[in-house]
Amino acid sequence: MSVVIEDVMIMTSDQPLRSLERDEHSLLAPPHPSKMPVKLWRDHPPLNVVHFPQQYQAQPFAPPRGVYENDQIRIEWQTMDNRQPFYHRNCDVDEISYQIDGERTLMTELGIIEHRPGEFSRIPRGVAHDNYGRAESHLLFYTPAPVAEIAAAARTSEPVSPPFPGWVPGPINEAVTQCMGSLGHDITVFPADEQALLDRVNQESDRMAVLTAPDAPGAAWLYQAEQFRMGTIGFTAQGGSARRYRRTLDADEIQYQISGTRTVLTQRGVVDLGPGDFVRIPLGIAHATVGHEVGSYISLLSHRELPQVAETSRTAQPYSPQQLAAFTGESSSR
Repeated sequence: MSVVIEDVMIMTSDQPLRSLERDEHSLLAPPHPSKMPVKLWRDHPPLNVVHFPQQYQAQPFAPPRGVYENDQIRIEWQTMDNRQPFYHRNCDVDEISYQIDGERTLMTELGIIEHRPGEFSRIPRGVAHDNYGRAESHLLFYTPAPVAEIAAAARTSEPVSPPFPGWVPGPINEAVTQCMGSLGHDITVFPADEQALLDRVNQESDRMAVLTAPDAPGAAWLYQAEQFRMGTIGFTAQGGSARRYRRTLDADEIQYQISGTRTVLTQRGVVDLGPGDFVRIPLGIAHATVGHEVGSYISLLSHRELPQVAETSRTAQPYSPQQLAAFTGESSSR
C-alpha cells in the first residue's frame, strides 16, 4: 500500500483545514460497485486539456480566444503582431495579463509597460489601454474590480514618449465596454485623441505594477479578490518521492503550464501536461503533481464553477495501478 497525505484546503489559506492519510490507489480508483438498485452517484467525465502554442504563429489579427468563462471571470489567449485597433476602457473589471512569449507594449493613461515573457500586470477598472505586439502571445484574466496585488512589484508603468519607435499619433477610436469586455457588449465607441490620452500620465500619480514570480518551488500568490486568487506554482523533478494531494473545497482551479513537464494525478483521470496546456480541476477533486523536470504553472482559483469554452485538445486517461507503479516503483498487482 502506498500511503500519501491529502490536504483539505480552502482557497484563501495555505494552511490545510486538515490533512489525511490515504491509500493512493484507493484515492484514485473508481468506487466499489453499488449494492443499491438505485443509482446514487453520477458518472463524471475525465479532465479536459486545452492547448495553445506558446510561440507566435503568423495569422491575421483576431479577437482574443476564450478559454474559460463564467459571469465573474473570463480567461483568454491572444496572439499579436500588430496594434490593437482601438483603446479599450472596462466599466466593470480589472484586466490582468501574463506575457507568454515575444514583446508587447502596453500603452495606458497610467504610463507604458514594455512587457517581457514571464511578467504580469493589472489594468485597473476604467483605465484606457491599447497594445502593440511583436510576434507575441499573452493571457488575459478579467475579474470584477477591485483586485489587489499581494506581491511586491518588480517595476511600474512609466511615462514614455513616444511609446515605441515609429509611433505617430493618428485617428483612433476608444471603446467603453461592460460584461468583461466581450464582443457585443460595447456601450459606446468614439474618436479619441491618442496624444492627449497618453499625456494623461503626467497628471496621474497612480502607476501599474509589473509582477514576476520567483524562480523557486512552491506557491507564489500574486493577485487576490473576493472571488478569486491567482499566482504561480513552481515544481521540481520528483521521481519516486512521496506525493501530497490537494483537495480545495470551495474553488475550481485553472492551471496553465508555463514551463517544464509534469503528470497530474486526479480523481478525474491522469494527464501529462507541457508548456501551453490548460486544465480545469473542479472543486472537491483530489489532485497531485509529479514533476519530470523543473517547471512552473499558473494557478487561478475561482469560487464559482469556471466552465471551459474553448475546444478540447485531449482528455485525461483513466487511472490504472500500472500508472501508479511507474511513479512509485511498487508492484502493480492488485
